[in-house]
Amino acid sequence: MEAGAPMEMHQVRYFLAAARLLNFTRAAEECNVAQPSLTRAIKQLEEEFGDDLFRRERNLTHLTEFGRRMTPFLQQCHDSAAAAKNLASSLKKGAVAPMTLALSHSLGLSLFVSHLTELSRAFDGLELRLLRGARDEIAGFLRQGEADIALAGPLAESWDRLESWPLFSERVQVVVGKTHRFAGRNAVEPEDFAGERLIVRSCCEATRDFAAFLKNRQIGPKVSHEIVSEHDHLVLLEAGLGVGLMPESAVLSNCLTFAPVEGLELGRAIVMYAVAGRKRSGAVGAFMNLLRAGDWPAEIRKGASSRVEAA
Repeated sequence: MEAGAPMEMHQVRYFLAAARLLNFTRAAEECNVAQPSLTRAIKQLEEEFGDDLFRRERNLTHLTEFGRRMTPFLQQCHDSAAAAKNLASSLKKGAVAPMTLALSHSLGLSLFVSHLTELSRAFDGLELRLLRGARDEIAGFLRQGEADIALAGPLAESWDRLESWPLFSERVQVVVGKTHRFAGRNAVEPEDFAGERLIVRSCCEATRDFAAFLKNRQIGPKVSHEIVSEHDHLVLLEAGLGVGLMPESAVLSNCLTFAPVEGLELGRAIVMYAVAGRKRSGAVGAFMNLLRAGDWPAEIRKGASSRVEAA
């Protein structure tokens, strides 16, 4: 190896063996290489670094201060390379099944847990990476190759390689805390929203339709709180600080309840997205098939019944 050439992994392996054993002969035997080859490789490594790694004093070979400082870095380099090699082998054999799923902020993961559970049974090495985003972010995850699959409402943009499969539609309803004045009513009149505080999630697909519903009736809310975080949205609702919108599949706490509004019909469609022509792993393909075959009305009913039982 010429001076200035990058180090090679066998040189690192030879160095680590010699550093641990402090004996070049035994290190060569452990690495299954002739001692002159091991010595030469370590010498080339020293030339690359520009300083001695060992002091060779016959039977008293030991690391220099520079060698001691370099050892943990070279060990990390060796371990990272070994891990990358093992991962590549596992991926090739199918032992590791990576999948990146992008979800809209407004979509609860609980709807898909049963499908993920079934997938993990079929792919023992499933490695799930979960991304969250708004509509424009979801499209970006797909376009840039950061996500294998996306689940969201209608996206803000469309492009020729974007594939889509509608999964289900569901109602979106007004939700309030159980201490709110709307709680327990059989129906809320649209006029009741005059002067009311609205808690708006910027990611909610039905927000514009709800705003149009009120505007057409010349009803103006007192204020609108715009929330990004789902957790913050729930906290404000539970405190009775306003009314919000939630899909019927949403997991509600015992402090919240749906409030039916006279004449209001809101809904949203959930779609699965992927990129045409992009190579998909077995796990990704299987998950897509599970989602397309899902009994979504039953899943939504199951969520609704669990809320009733919890209440």
